Amino acid sequence: MSNLSPTEIAGRIGGGLLSFPVTHFDEGGAFLEDPYRAHCAWMLDHELAGLFAAGGTGEFFSLTPPEVRDVVAAAVAETAGRIPVISGCGYGTAIATGIARDAEAAGADGLLLLPPYLMGASQDGLFRHIDAVCKSTGMGVIVYNRDNGVVDDETLARLCDANANLIGFKDGVGDIELMTRIYARMGDRLTYIGGLPTAETFATPYLTMGVTTYSSAIFNFMPEWALHFYRSVRADDRAEVLKQLRDFVLPYITLRNRGRGYAVSIVKAGMRVIGRDAGPVRSPLTDLSAAEQEELRVLIERANAGVLTPAE
Repeated sequence: MSNLSPTEIAGRIGGGLLSFPVTHFDEGGAFLEDPYRAHCAWMLDHELAGLFAAGGTGEFFSLTPPEVRDVVAAAVAETAGRIPVISGCGYGTAIATGIARDAEAAGADGLLLLPPYLMGASQDGLFRHIDAVCKSTGMGVIVYNRDNGVVDDETLARLCDANANLIGFKDGVGDIELMTRIYARMGDRLTYIGGLPTAETFATPYLTMGVTTYSSAIFNFMPEWALHFYRSVRADDRAEVLKQLRDFVLPYITLRNRGRGYAVSIVKAGMRVIGRDAGPVRSPLTDLSAAEQEELRVLIERANAGVLTPAE
């Protein structure tokens, strides 16, 4: 069980860069705990404000609820209280509340609630789903607004009134008007997290709407670069942000967009490039081709050469 209150977790995760480790699998798709923990330990050698275990980049959607529990427990054991561990959570209400209870028992500090499985729902239906998950746990809950789980500002306000442990809002939609409405209405009641694919692309404009942090998948294989970019955003160094967008992020996105599901696959390819292979993605995702991975290698080497110094 977490030693941090939801309010403390909200403050911690809003003050720095967040990341979510990939989940390590063998060739048969089985979870590999030891390499996963070693990767978490490597990430913790760098400055992080929070870690999302079994999140989207961690292939939450392909994990069984017991596997989510096991991945979260491994992350909790490795972090040993140094930073908050936020567990992925989702599917239908009954499964999601079960995952929430398991994650709390495993020692997680909070939940990232992904959209319910498959079905679209009314605002009232989404309210009842999110409310049930919040009430199933004492941990802080972050709503991930995306796909078929998009709440509006009125529904979010009702949820905040009903649940003190609803502490965060992660935007994966990119609707500027909706984000503005939410921030104008909720203000400091929530911690706001950027959650669009390759969140670095949107970091600067979203900062003006109260989104002080984002989850960086790139951190998995380029942690120094990811921290350099984040610090440039927070320092409002627009020239440096634009340079890194032009030199690395936008070409990276072009490569990512070549295949459906590559938002996850390209991260595992990046892990292979730097010699920290996390295994294949699980179906229905597919890995990058050898040629695409070589293109990624060139991008990574060029970007790191432009950012790293001997002191780093």
